[in-house]
Amino acid sequence: MARPLRLQIAGGIYHVRARENSRAVVYRDDCDRRAFLEILGRVVDRFGWICHAHCLMGNHYHLLLQTPLPNLSIGMRQLNGVYAQRFNKRHGRVGHVFEARFGASLVEEDAYFREVARYIVLNPVRARLVEHPSQWPWSSYRATAGQALRPPFLTIAPLLRGFADDYVRAQRRYAAFVLAGIGVEAPDSIANVYTGSAGFADRHAPKRPVREVPRRQWDPVPPSLETVFAEHDGDAIAHAYRSYGYTLTQIAEHLGVHYSTVSRRLRRLEHS
Repeated sequence: MARPLRLQIAGGIYHVRARENSRAVVYRDDCDRRAFLEILGRVVDRFGWICHAHCLMGNHYHLLLQTPLPNLSIGMRQLNGVYAQRFNKRHGRVGHVFEARFGASLVEEDAYFREVARYIVLNPVRARLVEHPSQWPWSSYRATAGQALRPPFLTIAPLLRGFADDYVRAQRRYAAFVLAGIGVEAPDSIANVYTGSAGFADRHAPKRPVREVPRRQWDPVPPSLETVFAEHDGDAIAHAYRSYGYTLTQIAEHLGVHYSTVSRRLRRLEHS
């Protein structure tokens, strides 16, 4: 079974997601949420992380983390493992709380960094739990916007510097930026591993096969269809579709034929 690529980069910025194992709830009440944030604070301190944004939902959470050292996986094992122990003990249950693997995409700085920070704090609005992000007490929105005390584990200066040098003006602009994102689609993600431009993904991709990881994740920027068809004579369609992730429609448009024609040719190649 394919597993997601896990990039660990010194100084990397990550959009981290973790979901409850049975898609039920991971926080049954505010005591659970406070316990999670307390553990998050200890993990941020222990592993030297920088937490730029967070949001706790019902059955999952989002974090925007920066790791000065390449230690994301070990820190996440600590965060999810300790919380699971606390949760199980408090509620008299056993077993996993979170799904086996957390999700994490490497985030490009500047525009994508701000977009992800906005996306995270707007989760309760998109879920129609509240009408305004300030109404949700379990995200970093209010602290970043200057409407609540900042918890010790949250770092807001790097995010606010992208709006203005003056703190008060930056917080106002941040609040306006977040509200302008209501209804905006999630930031583009390449192969669910890279949130940023194609060039950013290409710079950070391993560029070599990684066992059990889909090619699209370790080689996220495929060669052009012109290159694929120039380099592969009789089986270019199969290479474009299977190896590089091009759709039948994209291949058909390149060849100037109907996609059903491409589909028939692909089946013949696979059964030849």
